[in-house]
Amino acid sequence: MKIGKLTIIGLGLMGGSLAKALKAKGIVEHVWATGRRAASLERGLALGVIDHWTLDLAEAVHDADVVLIATPTLVAEQVMADLAPLLSERTIVTDVASVKGNILRAAESVFGELPARFVLAHPIAGSEQSGVEAAKTDLFVDHRVILTPLDSNDADAVATVREMWQHAGAEVVDMAVDEHDAVLAATSHLPHVLAYTLVDALAASGSAADIFRFAAGGFRDFTRIASSDPTMWHDIVLANRQAILNGLDTFADHLSEVRQLIADSDGPAIKQVFSRAKQARDEHFLGQYMVGRKQTKS
Repeated sequence: MKIGKLTIIGLGLMGGSLAKALKAKGIVEHVWATGRRAASLERGLALGVIDHWTLDLAEAVHDADVVLIATPTLVAEQVMADLAPLLSERTIVTDVASVKGNILRAAESVFGELPARFVLAHPIAGSEQSGVEAAKTDLFVDHRVILTPLDSNDADAVATVREMWQHAGAEVVDMAVDEHDAVLAATSHLPHVLAYTLVDALAASGSAADIFRFAAGGFRDFTRIASSDPTMWHDIVLANRQAILNGLDTFADHLSEVRQLIADSDGPAIKQVFSRAKQARDEHFLGQYMVGRKQTKS
């Protein structure tokens, strides 16, 4: 596989990390980037993450083999509108957005339907740090990338995007758009909302200084994701609003039940809830960890 020209729209952690991974493998010949801020693009060039940059979108995507949209989720529709008259028939377009339904609807609004060579993708990897300075060659190694291809997608375009992510070290899996958004709402978006909310609530407490001063490892681990980019997560929450609301409602109902168990001092029932949670967590996460270990050794 060889990509002659890869263009990244919105150079940051995700696009920068993909560029570094593909350049390290010799998969891409030229990496271009464009965006709204020259400073970020200049920094990417200075760090060797990209080879060229421009604020002119037409120049950036001209003769590109692959265009990666890595902008905030809620501006994707405007990016697509700007892209529409500039794309050649052979150019493959893909993205890294955490919410696929929103991107699909935006594409349908701009193009009338999802273009055959527009392959929706979502890498399940990241960091509390953001920006091109945080880009890592191995960010996607042993992480999953979810593709949500439609029947109307061009098979060669899907295969190219799949192979591109595999060369970056990722395990690539396919899901339906609605299934992806529901699963990610429960496993990623909801935990971020809870972490932000917990830290915000405790920070407003009269004893906030002592709470954070004496916080144990469990608190730090759970709230680590509250250090993520607030603008990015603001966009994700609004883009996947209904699925997140469904998850919040389910969690709120369950939390209310546990609160009542604690109020009633119902020790056996509390222990049963905790035991079920431990068993589910150990079976699913520890089991996957051991499978991964075996595959790495083989």
